[in-house]
Amino acid sequence: MPIEIKIRKNEPVDRALRRLKKKLERENIIKDVRAKRYYEKPTERRRRKEKVQAFTQMLRRRYAE
Repeated sequence: MPIEIKIRKNEPVDRALRRLKKKLERENIIKDVRAKRYYEKPTERRRRKEKVQAFTQMLRRRYAE
């Protein structure tokens, strides 16, 4: 499904581009494209996810007080 924005009447192109970028960011399209830019071994993917999970747990423990 293609991402589409409609340029409003008298809207500057810069503002329309900003809206497009925000929409892409909300739908995690840019993140997925960057992640799939290079092949990542399944073990590397698992290690990365475990590292992120450990970091978020550490933050939760630190600020749970």
